[in-house]
Amino acid sequence: MARVLITRRIPSSVLNLVAADHTVDVCTDDAPLSREDFKRRVADKDGLIAVATDRVDGDLLDAAPALKIVANIAVGYDNIDVPAARQRGVVVTNTPDVLTEATAEFTWALILAVARRVAEGDRLIRAGAWTGWALDFMLGTELRGKQLGIIGAGRIGRAVASKAPVFGMKAVFAKRKSTAGDPRAMSVDELLISSDVISLHTPLTPDTRHLIDRRALARMKRTALLVNLARGPVVDEEALVWALGERLIAGAALDVYEKEPHVHPGLLQFDNVVLAPHLGSATRETRTAMIELAARNVLAVLAGNEPLTPVR
Repeated sequence: MARVLITRRIPSSVLNLVAADHTVDVCTDDAPLSREDFKRRVADKDGLIAVATDRVDGDLLDAAPALKIVANIAVGYDNIDVPAARQRGVVVTNTPDVLTEATAEFTWALILAVARRVAEGDRLIRAGAWTGWALDFMLGTELRGKQLGIIGAGRIGRAVASKAPVFGMKAVFAKRKSTAGDPRAMSVDELLISSDVISLHTPLTPDTRHLIDRRALARMKRTALLVNLARGPVVDEEALVWALGERLIAGAALDVYEKEPHVHPGLLQFDNVVLAPHLGSATRETRTAMIELAARNVLAVLAGNEPLTPVR
């Protein structure tokens, strides 16, 4: 019987699935494990079910010589040193597909919220500052007839684009190999210059870290909106605060942050910024499906089978 560490509370149905065949150590605290506690608890484990905020690097892997699999409950895996895992014969898996639609839906929730000033209006009413309807009060911007520029044309980016016609928008993509023959593909510069809403769905890599910097923000339309459901460091938050202060863009909506859960204090001063606490995949259905997929990856590998969704 193998031993499995699960770094967060999970639904009992999935816990029972793993516990039926293996000994399970579950962290019941919502706070992340301290580094030393993490290393201590993973030391004798064969499997690890982790979340995106758990840092799994060579140092941690060395502390767990029996480890065979790290199953990340996320589609992204920048929290895991994949080459280090490969060197040690540890399989890494993620949870693609199951969160695509939920994240795409939430992208549109943020687009609409910042375009139509929903969060700003909510704050106004809660503060008792609304004095009544007026013809020119809190005017937002319509999406119909506008261009949606998507950087990151993977599953989620494509799902977001598929909903654009419902709002009368034209979706375009930043060029990459898989979009080279797509008539809607254009360079990042062209996309920045021409789009009315720019939505980020790219993985975090050395090439995409601070992809949206001062130069990129300065190239955007003064009426443009920036939405980030990728990874926080894709956007240089210091540069974003500067651009908002200079009114170089019309607003932003963020679900992820550079130093999560810390949010750049400069972002808090702007009414035209919508801030969400990493809710992209946060539906009961999707989070349960993500957890179950991670668990089934662990069960497969510990049984000597191929993982369902390996990170290549």
